[in-house]
Amino acid sequence: MATGVWKKFIDEGLITEEMFTKAVEMRAQNKSGLAFNLALLGADEEEMAKRLAVHYGVEYIDMMSAALDASLLSIIPRAKAETLGIFPVRRDGKAVLFACADPMNPELSSFIKEFKFKGGIEIEMAMAPESYIKLAIEQGMKKEVNSQTSDTLKEMSGSDVELEVIKDAASAEDGDTVDEAPVIRLCNSLIADAVEKNASDIHIEPFEKEIKIRYRIDGSLIEQPSPPVNYKRAITSRYKVMARLDIIEKRKPQDGRIKIKVKDKTIDLRVSTLPVVWGEKIVMRILDQANLQLDLTKLGFEQDELAKFQKAINSPYGILLVTGPTGSGKTTTLYSALSTINAPDINIMTAEDPVEYNLPNVNQVQMNPEADLTFASTLRSFLRQDPDVIMVGEIRDHETAEIAIKAALTGHLVISTLHTNDAPTTISRLQDMGIEPFYIGSAVILIVAQRLVRKVCRDCGQPAVYDPEILKSVGITPAISAASRFMKGTGCPTCNGSGYKGRVAIYEIMEINEDMKKVILKGSDATVVKEAAIKNGMNSLRMAALLKFRAGLTTLDEVLSVTAG
Repeated sequence: MATGVWKKFIDEGLITEEMFTKAVEMRAQNKSGLAFNLALLGADEEEMAKRLAVHYGVEYIDMMSAALDASLLSIIPRAKAETLGIFPVRRDGKAVLFACADPMNPELSSFIKEFKFKGGIEIEMAMAPESYIKLAIEQGMKKEVNSQTSDTLKEMSGSDVELEVIKDAASAEDGDTVDEAPVIRLCNSLIADAVEKNASDIHIEPFEKEIKIRYRIDGSLIEQPSPPVNYKRAITSRYKVMARLDIIEKRKPQDGRIKIKVKDKTIDLRVSTLPVVWGEKIVMRILDQANLQLDLTKLGFEQDELAKFQKAINSPYGILLVTGPTGSGKTTTLYSALSTINAPDINIMTAEDPVEYNLPNVNQVQMNPEADLTFASTLRSFLRQDPDVIMVGEIRDHETAEIAIKAALTGHLVISTLHTNDAPTTISRLQDMGIEPFYIGSAVILIVAQRLVRKVCRDCGQPAVYDPEILKSVGITPAISAASRFMKGTGCPTCNGSGYKGRVAIYEIMEINEDMKKVILKGSDATVVKEAAIKNGMNSLRMAALLKFRAGLTTLDEVLSVTAG
């Protein structure tokens, strides 16, 4: 139970009792302070640090704007700084001010005595958020004493991360202008840091008094330390220059791309800008070819599902549809399918918007509506190019659907996507587009709906026990429970305290066999189609997620948050 200042924080609504209890458990695992772990659970670490400074009667240091003395980096070994959670900020004569996360740490007293004994240096402690101290140590103390650490840390740009911007031959120009060095270092560091953390997206959001930086990691947005607000426009301009966008135009959304090398890896960034109240929000989708999983057996298919999917992609003709919302892993599934069947004797052609990854020996076409290069027009052209397999990025309208149906009925395998919530609803969606049930039943051979669920962190996963009544409510009987292996992450540095690391796909595979064709030909609604599909052996998304839960790959909370009952 919380006491003292933590009880006061609970009473004031800064944190909850549940958050405090969880933070205490996390502290035992990751050895970080309570405030740091509470911040991982959603509390305002900066506000807590300010109030703790008042409570302990010490100065609060704003490390984002403080003038840091680079000459002090050698005053304490990095390992010692990490152990004590401290960082040297400034010197005043023989007094050195350190930022610390816990001024009451009993180990600090011996540290202070040691310094005074050795060199007559007086050590003073000030309060700062632990996350800022960790970042300062990580990005500052790994550099040499004569480096520009004070400037680099103040602008949150870390060490001089070298990124090579790769220009397409068609767009390369001489005389590109660049921003000042600190801004370049900052922008490079943000990208490199996101790539290192396996983020899928970088969100840069301008507000009146701050710039929020958030990375999407394993499907969740995780806030990062913010750079100084006065660099708002410079950061926006720098990324727009890198993406070859119009830096003068601030009233309209813009889309571009950046191709860079980070530590010998080629990374594609899809850049989107959007005018908001306090500037322009930038979202960058990170496309790392090295992270593209092309092995079907490692995507998350159950054995019987994999057999059905492989049968469909090896079919000489028909339509295979993959459905799900943005970010559900459809692209990975499509590319894995194409990679599996890719061979010298097969002509594979794709129409994509955008082309996210380059596949060897596959003819990929980027959509360009301004040049009348749409899914429908490109699909027509494909049919004159002697294709064996056609992939259409998305079926959005009647025209595209109609051409895809005709292609499938004339001896081509067509793979595409639709935005529907589940596999059975896809039938209704095609009917809404004006496609007759007869053509749907004749052309479509398999429909796959998918989602991504977070996996339990391997480093902190522990056996979990659930209330039998809760398990019963999701269809897990005591007998099934006894044969299951439930796991739950407790939170550790590897998973940033979340208990999850990585994601795995869950699939709803609806095979269009003779029984399903009869149901479709009747023009049945999605409910009837779903009942028939389950009767024919389809696992719903909820059922598929529960299989992962029973195997200890994910948690019940994740199952319930990702799938509908």
